[in-house]
Amino acid sequence: MSLSDPHPGRRKALGLLALAPALAACGFTPVYAPGSTASTLRGRVEVAPPETASAYLLVEELEDRLGRAATPAYRLGFVLRTDQQGQAITASSEITRYSIVGRVAYELRPIGSDNVLASGKVRNFTGYSATGSTVETLAAERDATARLMSILADQIAAQLYATADLGT
Repeated sequence: MSLSDPHPGRRKALGLLALAPALAACGFTPVYAPGSTASTLRGRVEVAPPETASAYLLVEELEDRLGRAATPAYRLGFVLRTDQQGQAITASSEITRYSIVGRVAYELRPIGSDNVLASGKVRNFTGYSATGSTVETLAAERDATARLMSILADQIAAQLYATADLGT
């Protein structure tokens, strides 16, 4: 076979096909497969009620990923903490860019039980510019907070899907 293979995509496809038996042998199953953790959690997780505006955005994002529970079997409790940090400071000591750092500690429990099925911590950040008018800066801060809650919800959902021991 020459270095100038006219079908490089074919080699990748054959390589991936060769991996399939190895993945099946190690117990790999798709996260959204029937009977998987994701399908078991979908629409069955009650997220703790929000206590702040940021927590409200996080709950919305979590319900979007996990499904809003009509008849919940599990409860997701969380503690959210956000901090703002000045990132770009001018010579006249004005802050022109901020980062919002978010941290969430969470626990998934069956309704009516203290047994912890999954727990963890996630952390991430977003930034926004503070160089415009007051209204523009407030809008940028609000948008950055919404982006951060979306990122944190993605991380929580991914960890739940990968680690929750639901006995499925």
